Amino acid sequence: MCGILLPGKSLFFKIMTKKVAVIIGAGPAGLTAAYELLEHTDVIPLVFEMTGDIGGISKTVNYKGNRIDIGGHRFFSKSDRVMNWWQNIMPVEDTKAGDAAKVRISYHGKNREIETKAGVSRDKDLVFLVRERLSRILHRRKLYDYPLKINFQTISNLGIVRLVKIGLSYMRSVVFPIRNEKTLEDFFINRFGRELYKTFFKDYTEKVWGVPCTKIEADWGAQRIKGLSILKSLIHAVKKIFSRDTSLSQEKTETSLIERFIYPKLGPGQMWEAVAARVQAAGGEVSLFKRATQIQVENGSITQVEFTDTQTGEKHQVEADYVFSTMPVKELIAAIDDSDLSTRVKDIASGLEYRDFMTVGILANKISVDGLGKKAKQEDRLKDNWIYIQESDVNVGRLQIFNNWSPFMVADPDKVWVGLEYFCNEGDDLWEMPDDQFTAMAIDELEKIHLVNPDDIVDSTVIRMPKAYPGYFGEAYKRLGEVREYTDSLENLFLVGRNGMHKYNNQDHSMLSAMTAVENVRDGITDKSNIWAVNAEEAYHESK
Repeated sequence: MCGILLPGKSLFFKIMTKKVAVIIGAGPAGLTAAYELLEHTDVIPLVFEMTGDIGGISKTVNYKGNRIDIGGHRFFSKSDRVMNWWQNIMPVEDTKAGDAAKVRISYHGKNREIETKAGVSRDKDLVFLVRERLSRILHRRKLYDYPLKINFQTISNLGIVRLVKIGLSYMRSVVFPIRNEKTLEDFFINRFGRELYKTFFKDYTEKVWGVPCTKIEADWGAQRIKGLSILKSLIHAVKKIFSRDTSLSQEKTETSLIERFIYPKLGPGQMWEAVAARVQAAGGEVSLFKRATQIQVENGSITQVEFTDTQTGEKHQVEADYVFSTMPVKELIAAIDDSDLSTRVKDIASGLEYRDFMTVGILANKISVDGLGKKAKQEDRLKDNWIYIQESDVNVGRLQIFNNWSPFMVADPDKVWVGLEYFCNEGDDLWEMPDDQFTAMAIDELEKIHLVNPDDIVDSTVIRMPKAYPGYFGEAYKRLGEVREYTDSLENLFLVGRNGMHKYNNQDHSMLSAMTAVENVRDGITDKSNIWAVNAEEAYHESK
């Protein structure tokens, strides 16, 4: 039982019989928790988002009709539950029948007929497209397939001498592996050999994290890349030669090797905006521009959360029976008011590191492919979703071509809409650089790596995304278990999602953590270990 006053909305809820869950953050984990609570419990979800956008890092930014996917989000999961969940919100487009309301697809070896339910919007735009995946690496101004393929292009680009060195280095890692993997460098060398690691992984990875691979914990590799290796890439390539399967069934495929995925017609934010609408239609609430600034704890449970309106500065308190937090652990602990919260836990949380993210959207008449192994022609257009920039003389880490995620991401199909991704720390030189200077640098770098002629640039925009990636390194990270021990002790607090758990979760893992937490609420389970097991269970490891 609780009363809630939300200033600015003139809305007063008087809930006399039902419990309330306060959900901090309107990203995939928070919105999944809200939706699941409405579907499977009598708990009323109240979602509070500190920004003005829905979707967290999975939002879609609309710039003059050109849409930016922050970081790139393939909709693919080894979980049937997640695949069904997505398609319950948005059906998969049936390109043959032309009827998006009812489709038949195959994934995980099972044929399924998916039909929209009563009350679901039949908006022609509210559909998933089936997309082909292509990612490549740019190294020494040449493009290589990612994952690497042993084909004529790779051999030609590398040269026989370097290829032999890579092969010998890999064989050495097989015969004499590093027995005690402590760092990410150890992890890469054991799976790819030292020569291949230095050629294709080292520079890009260190751009992402801003620290040497020797300073990053090996468990990041275990969660991000899992069982991918040269051997498995070769096996996958051989299987592909003899397989004609065109379904979405990729249950036994390494996550890094998947070749098809589904993708919202208008970007990932379209999915989460649709979920937010469903939540509100079913009786939940989603409030924007509300930052959690104080969390009151009494007798081992959260009793109240104070939110500050980021536009007006007004504060209001919300009583809570349950709290689902997707906010960064560092900020969560700083906001908690609890006499039992030790200085040790506060110090660990305050020392956790994050990596921030900037995207420069560039609209161009064309992207040149001259200098990348083929002559430029008007009809040439790179087919890549992502290009990893393994070049030490530029700051850009990765490049997205949004046309190839969905042709509807760009307003004018005759233009090319790309995103240059930069990894930085909030407050550093890149983060603080004025937008016009940052854009000029980005265009210079595009020209330097032979991807664009500045005369072809039509428009641009800059987007900053703080705390995009929790840092999996540093002394505080090594002691994260002590913070978890404290948060797990708060009976009605559930940490979910990537930032909420300070864990490398993909979109589907974030959703599964929220689903598991809701099940715990429904079943009265106070042990949180099953939530932390998501993305650590055997089903999510490539080697079974």
